[in-house]
Amino acid sequence: MPLATDSTTQFVLLRLPEVKAHTGLSRSELYRRIAQGTFPAPVKIGARASAWSSAEVERWKAERIAERDAKKA
Repeated sequence: MPLATDSTTQFVLLRLPEVKAHTGLSRSELYRRIAQGTFPAPVKIGARASAWSSAEVERWKAERIAERDAKKA
């Protein structure tokens, strides 16, 4: 998916503790889902540091909610 490039776009990166808090998933479960291709992969921000796009994490959460709601219908 291409990135928006207008001047109002803000890119927020979340570190692992924040991603865990936002999703309720453990570190091992996050990496398991990344390996399965069912959770966004992190972005390398340094030699030993990674972070996740907040937009991708929010999109993943919205998809989980949509899946839940689709099952109700």
